[in-house]
Amino acid sequence: MSFEFNADEVFEMAEQIERNGAEFYREAAGTVIGDPAGRDFLIELARMEEEHEDIFSDIRKSLTDEQRKSTVADLNNEAIGYLRSLADTRVFFQKEIDTSSMEEILKAAIMTEKDSIAFYLGMKDMVPERGGKDKIDQIIQEEMSHIRLLSQELITRKSGQR
Repeated sequence: MSFEFNADEVFEMAEQIERNGAEFYREAAGTVIGDPAGRDFLIELARMEEEHEDIFSDIRKSLTDEQRKSTVADLNNEAIGYLRSLADTRVFFQKEIDTSSMEEILKAAIMTEKDSIAFYLGMKDMVPERGGKDKIDQIIQEEMSHIRLLSQELITRKSGQR
């Protein structure tokens, strides 16, 4: 069975994934002991996730009626529940993450951001051009910026500069 989503549905999932990410980073910050810079970095990442959620919400509000148009009949509104569940389990909460050290948190966060990009790339294939497919690239660019930031922090820590 093939599914088609519209940009509105994908951006709703993106918002949920960003909320999950903010929660993950806040919880991870709470486990960091004796590393105020690491704790502050994770809190900043949580803030960035909230900012991304706001960006995605604004983009979602700017979508045209055509980009919001449902691609399948959903008389019981089950699709939205499915999408929320997918967003909740596929990226930040599908796996157990080791929060025993900043390096482990950063490695897990990088992998999670990569997973989110793969998720969005897959979702992009399910959104038709008329449904706002081009808008999905904005989500992917935001997630790529997180990978760059996380990777730089990991490199800095491994080189002993922090």
